[in-house]
Amino acid sequence: MKEERNLEKYNESVFESIKHVDDYGHEYWYARELQKVLDYSKWSNFEVVIDKAKEACKLSKYVEEEHFADVGKLSTRANNAIATIKDYKLSRYACYLIAQNGDSRKRVIALAQTYFAVQTRKQEISETEYSLLTEDEKRLYRRKQTRDGNKVLYRIAKEKGVKNFDRFTNEGYKGLYNGETANDIAKRKGLRYREDILDNMGSAELGANVFRITQTEALLEKQENPDEQVASNTHYRVGKAIRDTIKMLGGTMPEDLPTPKKSLKEIEKEGLKRVEAK
Repeated sequence: MKEERNLEKYNESVFESIKHVDDYGHEYWYARELQKVLDYSKWSNFEVVIDKAKEACKLSKYVEEEHFADVGKLSTRANNAIATIKDYKLSRYACYLIAQNGDSRKRVIALAQTYFAVQTRKQEISETEYSLLTEDEKRLYRRKQTRDGNKVLYRIAKEKGVKNFDRFTNEGYKGLYNGETANDIAKRKGLRYREDILDNMGSAELGANVFRITQTEALLEKQENPDEQVASNTHYRVGKAIRDTIKMLGGTMPEDLPTPKKSLKEIEKEGLKRVEAK
């Protein structure tokens, strides 16, 4: 299969290579260029995905025109006639929504979802601000994202019929960590009884879990009828899909990432002591 043979070219650099920056430093992508990268041969098929993404944008209470700017391009036809073809100037968030609504059978879509989701989450603070953070500061930032995300995830899961939250949580971990439960992860990290595993992850590992949480939220929202088994299976599938994507990108598996020497609880306590000492 052509896509399988060329999959190795689909990494972060391919999305960066078609990125544009305007005079004000704002990033954007052209839909026609993204169409080719996402392996859509027909514009009409890709435009269906764009329409779904635009609808999701409106439902999220964002101004559609700010993320999907309608632009036209001149194109020369076979008879040398000049025609205007439709195109869009897309924000990073728009690209994220397009990836979310793309053909899930295309493996490159999974890579796009990972790239644009992670980068979009980073945009909550500026790229410059994020890059200047120390590793511990990045950990604290990501930990807050997991904490806030889990509040939303568990609320949605409850609405979808989940009662056994330990099982539901472990299904997500099992998908992401090759069958490991929260207890298995804690034992492998050498943590004390009831010590929080998320407080003992580096920023990269926390980032993978932020993605697991937010993507499960999005899919559970689409679940029509309350069903605990369906919700738990969804959490597992999301975790497994993220794991598969990390593998395709040549990244380090979550269980192989190093455990920081200090937990975030220790770092927070040390920071508090320094403040109190002043």
